[in-house]
Amino acid sequence: MSGDSDLEIEEAFRRAQKAHNNKAKLVASLKNRYNKLEDKTEFHEEFIRCLKYAMIIYTREPAVENVIDFVTKFAASFETPVNEEEEEEENEFLNFLFCFLLESHGANSHAVRFRVCQLVNKLLGSLSENAQIDDGLCDRIHEAMLIRVTDKYPNVRIQAALAMARLQDPSNSDCPTIKAYVLLLENDSNPEVRRAVLSCIAPSVTTLPKIYKRTRDVKEKVRKLAYQVLAEKVHIRALSIAQRVSLLHEGLSDSADSVKEVVKTHLLPAWLRLLQGDVLQLLHKLDVENCAETAVTTLHAIFSMATSPDDLLQNGVRLDERKLIPVDSLTCENVLYWRALCEFVKSKGNEGEELLEQLLPEAAIFAEYLCSYLRSITGLSEEQKADMTQLEIAMTQEFVGQQLIILVGCLDTSEEGGRKRMVAVLQEILVMPKTPTSLIGLLVEKLIGLLRDETQKIQMVAEIISDVREPILPISAPVDENEKRRKQVRLAEVRVQIMEAKQNLEECISCQDFSRAAVLKDSISQLEELKNQLTLEASQPADSIKEQRVEKSDPETLLKCLTMCAELFKQINIKRGICPTMNALIESLILPSVSNPNPAVRNMAVICLGTAALHSKDLANTHLVLLLQITQLDEPKIRISALRALIDQLLLNGLNILQDKSAPISQAPDSPDNSNGQPEQQTEEESTVQSILKMLSEFLDSEICELRTETAEGLAKLMYCGRILSPKLLSRLVLLWYNPVTEDDQRLRHCLGVFLQLYSRASRTNQECVEESFLPTMRTLFNAPVTSPLSEVDASNVAELFVELTRPSALVQPAAIQAVSVHDSLAVRICNEILRDVSAPEVRLYCKTLSWLEINTEPGPANSQKKVSTAKNGKKASKAELSSDEGDEENVPEAPPSVRPSRRAKIAALDKTKQDLTALMNQEANGS
Repeated sequence: MSGDSDLEIEEAFRRAQKAHNNKAKLVASLKNRYNKLEDKTEFHEEFIRCLKYAMIIYTREPAVENVIDFVTKFAASFETPVNEEEEEEENEFLNFLFCFLLESHGANSHAVRFRVCQLVNKLLGSLSENAQIDDGLCDRIHEAMLIRVTDKYPNVRIQAALAMARLQDPSNSDCPTIKAYVLLLENDSNPEVRRAVLSCIAPSVTTLPKIYKRTRDVKEKVRKLAYQVLAEKVHIRALSIAQRVSLLHEGLSDSADSVKEVVKTHLLPAWLRLLQGDVLQLLHKLDVENCAETAVTTLHAIFSMATSPDDLLQNGVRLDERKLIPVDSLTCENVLYWRALCEFVKSKGNEGEELLEQLLPEAAIFAEYLCSYLRSITGLSEEQKADMTQLEIAMTQEFVGQQLIILVGCLDTSEEGGRKRMVAVLQEILVMPKTPTSLIGLLVEKLIGLLRDETQKIQMVAEIISDVREPILPISAPVDENEKRRKQVRLAEVRVQIMEAKQNLEECISCQDFSRAAVLKDSISQLEELKNQLTLEASQPADSIKEQRVEKSDPETLLKCLTMCAELFKQINIKRGICPTMNALIESLILPSVSNPNPAVRNMAVICLGTAALHSKDLANTHLVLLLQITQLDEPKIRISALRALIDQLLLNGLNILQDKSAPISQAPDSPDNSNGQPEQQTEEESTVQSILKMLSEFLDSEICELRTETAEGLAKLMYCGRILSPKLLSRLVLLWYNPVTEDDQRLRHCLGVFLQLYSRASRTNQECVEESFLPTMRTLFNAPVTSPLSEVDASNVAELFVELTRPSALVQPAAIQAVSVHDSLAVRICNEILRDVSAPEVRLYCKTLSWLEINTEPGPANSQKKVSTAKNGKKASKAELSSDEGDEENVPEAPPSVRPSRRAKIAALDKTKQDLTALMNQEANGS
């Protein structure tokens, strides 16, 4: 090739680096030069030589990116249209460039590999939709990119994944590209790689679940893109009802505002477009009966995007002149829309008053409307409950009734007459025998909300409970036998008198004494009437019907009464205490129901007892043992209810729930004042507290998933609120979080994940508790047998978690500057553990952990000493609260559990082991 030609190619590359140059002209000029050449070998070699300068640069420099774009356009200009028959040599340059790139994709330089994949991606993307590539070349590209998606460098994997977008076959379940994409989505640690795969993967039966799963990705950007992909590429019908509900529930409650915004601006509008803007049809696709709250949240999101109030009124319900939906037109969807719209408008305050008046009638009118609908709900017999059709109809009616009851909270009840009528209607509905049990709690809540005086609330609910449990019923009472005999004798006498009167009448007629005959005739008539009356009374049943109160003890009635009682205790302020009326309900209704043979009744009775105990510490002390027994002996559901009641008591009253106010629980049994026998009482109380903590600890190993989760959540609450300060229990919670057995328990994993972050960030005392739990946790992992699930846990990841949780910068409100940080104390513990046995296999991980710590090397006043007996709330922790930690640090020579190391002791220990640790870490580094 001549020198001018060399300069022309090099000059083209030089000009292409500048963004202001017209690359189309450069491409046309260079292509004309290429077409004039007969021997193109030298051109190829020179072109590649110039390209290599750009390919060795890894950073995304603008000049290099411009050169890559120029090369792509130049190569794509040689593409042969399908409808034209051209010579094969027209594609010679394109094939040559592809071959060069494929030969270079395995280069040692990650920059070259990155540029190769980038060029392949851009070249394939610049080709037309109907472009044709040789099958052999296509297979080579496919194989090369499949290798590069496993590259060490994320940017290489990203470009390789993008390059394979046009090589995937969604209809083929065995497509290697699809398999590679799925592998990257599920296992790649780099979020940008997962985002790249999401942007180019084609939705199919195989890939849709994987795309859906990315909406729960740990990275905000990945979740956001996953929602965008689902909105743009996936039809709503391709998703199951559970998936639709989950997408809306998790998207609208996401911690990131950007994800919420994508759901509002992309996913919901896309679904509504597919349904022609019909919001009620969208609700039908969500099955609102089973996800009412998610549907309401979704409707609020739709309402927030409405441009005018008219849009809100036109898109949903159709109200009649009474501002009501006709009873025969009520459906689950339109009544939920009505409720959500009213709540949304009411939340606007004064701004929405005018619109709310157009949506709801007066309270008195709505009360009659509600009563008429609830009266129409038909109760089901046991036989009808077995019929799924009848059961679905009844469940739909209950759901509609529930939404109408919730609407009571949106009504304007400031007018006295309307409020009184609504109270009377709610009372009437609660007393009705066929009112569904599922609506009782909501009805009581709305009733109590309408009343202002707490005494009136208690009295009214107690009267309703009395009317439900002891209704006035007509009963038959037996008639006295003497009274019955007397009537029969009287009837016989009348009959004799009639016979005598008739005989006298015949005699008078024969004697022609007509005046006396007339008198006798009247007398006979009167006697006949009396005889008929007596005969009628004698023909009536022997039993008479009377009305009187009859106590009902069937499970349905007891469940209704207990539900009303539980709702009452929830709504009343706990500072009020237990009044005589409430105490009567406890004695006559709740306590007898605890031993009822029906599990549902027992469960509700336990809930009532736990709620009532919050109102009185004396009541809690009286029945604490009963709750403890229930947590261990009854059915799982009832045990969980009792456990919740127990946790609530501990949260409200603390671990000194059995302690008398005049006798602090922290007093030691061997204190000097032993004259009144008080230490023995304290020992018994502390023993009870210890038994409670031991029971909760055992529940963490329960095979009942719900009980284990509830216990973990309860312990997390107790520790976060400062009621328990126990490194041992904290270690148990960390191990439970990592345990593979709990992998499918999303609620447990989420609860503990949030707790560990909030707990460690709340105070330095909590961080010290985390620090003390480090070594027990690590020892448990290291000593776990092969058969234990804990043997699968990555100990390095656990150690990294502890380091992050104890960072001083993680505190929400950093404490005053102290000479010794939590990491300093943790370093001392780790150093002592290493020195116990420097040849132990875990020493390498401990040394690695030391390198992650933020050690404070600046001197400071020796006035800080760890105070492990101080809880989060600043109160002194009792012996019972700390006794569960005994034995955690028994193998630390320099700092036994009874002596907390001071700042000087810690620094001295660090100085003592500094040289040994440095040499040991260097040795480990060289060995690795």
